[in-house]
Amino acid sequence: MAVNKLALIRYKTIDDCLRNKYKKWTLEDLIERVSDTLYELEGITSGVSKRTIQADIQLMRSDKLGYKAPIVVKDKRFYVYEDPNFSITKAPINNADVDKMKEIVGVLKEFNAFNYFDEMSDMIARLENNLHKSTHKKNGNYIQLENNNRVKGTEYIPALYQSILKKIALLIEYKSFKAQKSQNTIYYPYLLKEYRNRWFLIVRAKKTNMLMNLALDRIIEFQELPNEPFLPYDGVDFDRYYNDLIGVTKNATDRAQKVILEFDAATTPYIITKPLHHSQQLVAQKEITTVFRIDVVLNYELEREILGFGECVKVLGPRILAQKIRRRIKHAAAKYELDDTQAAKGKQSQLAL
Repeated sequence: MAVNKLALIRYKTIDDCLRNKYKKWTLEDLIERVSDTLYELEGITSGVSKRTIQADIQLMRSDKLGYKAPIVVKDKRFYVYEDPNFSITKAPINNADVDKMKEIVGVLKEFNAFNYFDEMSDMIARLENNLHKSTHKKNGNYIQLENNNRVKGTEYIPALYQSILKKIALLIEYKSFKAQKSQNTIYYPYLLKEYRNRWFLIVRAKKTNMLMNLALDRIIEFQELPNEPFLPYDGVDFDRYYNDLIGVTKNATDRAQKVILEFDAATTPYIITKPLHHSQQLVAQKEITTVFRIDVVLNYELEREILGFGECVKVLGPRILAQKIRRRIKHAAAKYELDDTQAAKGKQSQLAL
């Protein structure tokens, strides 16, 4: 049975009244107290009807919500709990509810983002503990999601998220992969974005007008600057801004290009069932290959995605992308050719001995 917010407020108010042992509650008293509470909490001025409160009491007495409240009428007028220690907040949940909540907890624990929000983490841990105490059965999880507990920087997410919400500038000490030492810079944070278990903070530096991606695992430390005026990045819809790329790497001037990829027959079903990008279209079905098109920005992540398919894919266009992939494959092959050459020389030396 679905229970709405106003109904829960009524049940809780009736429960609070009946737990008060120092006052006798008539039906009119309960109606008045519930009406006052609805006004205080929800601004409702119409009050509540006698029929509604009578129906609420009957529902609380029943097992439909698991309450089974021992509400009785004394002296044909006053409503009380027959058990003076009873409260609907102490009512045990039924086995079906326990099983359903355990399923939900199991799924939440597997979500990557579960580890990133301290308040949620604590709440789920307490819920799980209470569920284990309410049942002797202990089942394992039946779902596993992709996770990488060794990723650094995820502990920054709650604080960075709050900085974005509050629109507070940040002083961030950051060391990129290419830099020899870290730098302290004032940034305006706009968005947190995940790509393949790695998190990025989308920002603009105080001295530039360009959007930048800061990998959280490269942030050394940061602090809020409440006295620094926050500069919003006007004119950018971030959902649309990242709609035309794979990954997170993009400049404001980058535009999507028509990327044509030819996959072999064995890989084609995989590409059909799991598209590389939401813009993917099937262009041509050949005898032993299939050609697809995606409209995306040419970036490093796109190259990594293509290279991940190895010999199963060929870039037909644009030409600049095909040349980059060809060059990277050639460099990779050269490393193995070097190993083969060295192994051959070693073999010849042994034969000479």
